[in-house]
Amino acid sequence: MPVPTILWEDNALRLIDQTRLPEEYIQIDCKDIPTVAEAIKSLRVRGAPAIGVAAAYGVVIAAQEAITANHDFDTHVKEGIKILSQTRPTAVNLFWALDIMEAVCNSTMGQSPEDRREVLLAKAHEIFEEDKRVCRQIGKNGAELLGPKTTVLTHCNAGGLATADYGTALAVVYAAVETGKSVAVYADETRPLLQGSRLTAWELHQSGVDVTVICDNMAATVLRKKNIDCVVVGSDRIAANGDVANKIGTYGLAILAREHKVPFYVAAPLSTIDMNLSHGDAIPIEERNPDEVSHGMGRQTAPKGVKVYNPAFDVTPNHLVSAIITEKGVAKGHYEETFKTWFADQ
Repeated sequence: MPVPTILWEDNALRLIDQTRLPEEYIQIDCKDIPTVAEAIKSLRVRGAPAIGVAAAYGVVIAAQEAITANHDFDTHVKEGIKILSQTRPTAVNLFWALDIMEAVCNSTMGQSPEDRREVLLAKAHEIFEEDKRVCRQIGKNGAELLGPKTTVLTHCNAGGLATADYGTALAVVYAAVETGKSVAVYADETRPLLQGSRLTAWELHQSGVDVTVICDNMAATVLRKKNIDCVVVGSDRIAANGDVANKIGTYGLAILAREHKVPFYVAAPLSTIDMNLSHGDAIPIEERNPDEVSHGMGRQTAPKGVKVYNPAFDVTPNHLVSAIITEKGVAKGHYEETFKTWFADQ
């Protein structure tokens, strides 16, 4: 990434406000739980790994609030965790990080509030650094799937803006480029919030990677005419059987990739795999404000009063997934058995 997505500075969580890109590069400081929660809910910070990291630092902020206002430490921190857990239902990394931070909070009972805050901050830093390491390893593992000259199609944003540093799907691109491979990327616009054109294209362009933006409904033609070698996307939650929840439109892209005999790869950290859910139908799908559809592009784009259906994610069945790339390696089919081996090896 040309600029850091997440920073901890001066006892505050500093984020790029991704709702302002690409027109403006603005950082915001989150110093209280409502501000952190709003940043996650409004997509100022987004992408499953980045949400998890931001939430971990949010728990530290709750601890700081408890100390400053002389609130009961455990009550206030756990209320902060509850507020953060209600921001985005689909991204499992949010709940993974909050569970870790709550366990740390519980393990420090009996210590002073100041000492407990320091332990929580150390754990948040650890989650941040681990995400950076994991993303680099995902990139290394995935780059091996790409040829010396490769054209990739991607959807939404699974780059550095969606993580602590390097991305998941785009980590595969960055790692391949760093090894001397020639990689060109077609980025789906990703409606209704345009994370592909606003964010993926922005960070790839800033990083010097060849990128071309297309509308979502151009993907079939691009797959047919532009010699796409593979599709690489990220994920917000993966079920135990390998069903993948990702930004709405991913499922359709997977069907198109299968029709055109193009490999469809999913890149995500192990923390995105939810072994408690046996299949994708059990993944909760967030539905967002209808205005994102009816008032897109800065103006009203649908008749007033018309009904709008706005799911933020869809689920791609595992039979459409050619491989799932994690920091542990690359799984090609037999996902549940491979996942169990990976988790047992932790």
